Amino acid sequence: MSQPTPQGLPMERDAGPFDPPREITRLRETRPVSPLVFPDGHEGWLVTGYDAVRQLMADTRFSSRLDLDVVHVPYETPGMPVATEPSPQLPGMFIAMDPPDHSRLRKRLTGAFTVKRMKQLEEHVADLVERQLDHLASLTPPIDLVREFALPVPSLVICELLGVPYEDRDSFQANSAQFMVRDQTLQEKMGAYIALNTYLSELVTRKRAEPGEDILSDLARHDDLTIEELTGAAFLLLLAGHETTANMLSLGTFALLEHPEQLAELRADPSLLPGAVEELLRYLSVADIFFRYATEDLELGGETIGKGSTVVVSLLAANRDPQRFEDADRLDLHRNARGLLSFGHGVHQCLGQQLARVEMRAGFEGLLRRFPTLALAVPAGEVKLRTDMNIYGVHELPVTW
Repeated sequence: MSQPTPQGLPMERDAGPFDPPREITRLRETRPVSPLVFPDGHEGWLVTGYDAVRQLMADTRFSSRLDLDVVHVPYETPGMPVATEPSPQLPGMFIAMDPPDHSRLRKRLTGAFTVKRMKQLEEHVADLVERQLDHLASLTPPIDLVREFALPVPSLVICELLGVPYEDRDSFQANSAQFMVRDQTLQEKMGAYIALNTYLSELVTRKRAEPGEDILSDLARHDDLTIEELTGAAFLLLLAGHETTANMLSLGTFALLEHPEQLAELRADPSLLPGAVEELLRYLSVADIFFRYATEDLELGGETIGKGSTVVVSLLAANRDPQRFEDADRLDLHRNARGLLSFGHGVHQCLGQQLARVEMRAGFEGLLRRFPTLALAVPAGEVKLRTDMNIYGVHELPVTW
């Protein structure tokens, strides 16, 4: 039997900007559910195989709560302890809750993100994208696609949906970006959290007093939700609503530019776009690492996961599992990527996944149509990757046309 992987989770993108670390790939091939030794000496598990990840995420005995045990950090994090005391359960943060608490909060939001409602939004999202592309066209290249397009589009959309003033974007974008930095002190992370939490608490308090036509106002009308719960839900929706899609738009554009044959096919046949978005979601998996906590002894992938074990899940490794997707490390816009795990699986499957798809389809379609000669303005090796962040992507994407 192989020994546990030492010194935490290998994070270095040594196989290329779009691929899992080679050590992660090796572990998936040899032992999809692998013992893992955290930097503090605690023994846990790393799950990289598609079937095992899907099974784990569907099993609520693998808890999402952070207040059950010490939180073990699976990689060296300068300036931070490798393990902390159990975190208090934050009101409204349903991503870190189990049923029934999770169910009570999530059901309040389900109606706001139905497939039907997202389809009704498509035309409006396309208009927002077109306006941002007008802005882009008014600039003299080279420009940073992240700052001028990939970040503004989902920020505009989520601000409108939630009822967050878009003029406040500089503040909430800075604080949410700081919150997502991996290598920082606990004080820095909490500073960003407190600043964003204070802003959103004041916002939802106003919406409870004078509700408008937006999702946070709809939530605020429910008297059984406290201001603290409303604030936590707003924090989660705002953070998830722009960080992930912004990084998919920018990293996805980078990937297409680095695969010119695939890009040419997409330009020639726009009907490929819905499938291309699914394939990019699978291929890139920007929200990669998740944690679960075993509440009892469990069997997974032929291994016994002991009660109290911290389990680390790699969605990128699972989405690249050749047991599930043929030639999985190749970007193939013709692929049927059905079953991808980029939005998770089970009760915590991403609430806003249809909105993200609407934004990506509109974003990529408009960008490729309006800028047929779009190209990187720097060598690919000089693009600054977000290897220091909890959501992967690029810090900047200099482009020209």
